[in-house]
Amino acid sequence: MEKIKHTKNELKKQKDDLKRFTRYLPTLILKKQQLQLEIIKILHAIDRLEEEEKNFLEKLSAWVSVFAEAAHLERLVALENIETSTSNIAGRDIPLFKNVTFKEEKYSFLTTPIWIDYGIESIKSRITLKARRRVLDIQLRLIKEELRVTTQRVNLFEKVKIPQAIENIRKVRIFLGDMQTAAVVTGKIAKKKIEKKEGVLV
Repeated sequence: MEKIKHTKNELKKQKDDLKRFTRYLPTLILKKQQLQLEIIKILHAIDRLEEEEKNFLEKLSAWVSVFAEAAHLERLVALENIETSTSNIAGRDIPLFKNVTFKEEKYSFLTTPIWIDYGIESIKSRITLKARRRVLDIQLRLIKEELRVTTQRVNLFEKVKIPQAIENIRKVRIFLGDMQTAAVVTGKIAKKKIEKKEGVLV
């Protein structure tokens, strides 16, 4: 615990600190609530995406045997780039999924199976789903980290800084009050001694 001076300047400093802490705390609490809501939104988005992925895989299962034919789809289409934009949530920048670009190789319509187009589109859909999930996972990690830091700050203000400032103000007030009382008592004693001395002289 920091050592405090028992002075009027210290009392003013502690009062100013308390005012600053109590003014800043509601902002931190609001930020914490915003981050908690954002985490819930991201988790719901992940749930919806998982449902979308499940439906996609169910539809795809009918084509699995066809895809088993040697067509080397992985050579025809590959992820080139995941495009994102940036959004600011409660002071933290997070990525937002925009689009996926693919690198595609040309192929002969005569020498490849007729289902190849559907196969390529299916791979692109699967890669897009995975890219969207990757961006959501990054969002979740960043927001959780920001929430952890914000929660630590809220706890620091609520449980340490504000109670400490209140206690310091109390201690300095008591000390200054005692000093004032002692000064009054000393003054009265001195006055009586002077009066007594003056009485003797008279």
